[in-house]
Amino acid sequence: MTEQKTFDIPCTITVNHTWDALEAHVVLDNDVQPDVGDKITVHGPRITVPFGESVVLRRPATVRRAGPLERLWIKACAFFDFTELYEVSFSSGSLK
Repeated sequence: MTEQKTFDIPCTITVNHTWDALEAHVVLDNDVQPDVGDKITVHGPRITVPFGESVVLRRPATVRRAGPLERLWIKACAFFDFTELYEVSFSSGSLK
């Protein structure tokens, strides 16, 4: 069994709380991209943004990379969850 890789990295957090958008985005430094099953924990106090404002913050984050079996399991579960989104029907009559 392989050891899960965990590391700390700085990140940029952008929070918008305006009439047009209510959103939050986290971008990890050094072009680190999360992959399927990875867990990211952003550290620091709770972020509260008053209505009509936007804020950009710098915080430390911890990234825990998923192992190969965890990635495979998540991809399989996601596939079967996706198939629940559509319904296939076969009817003997014609549609008019």
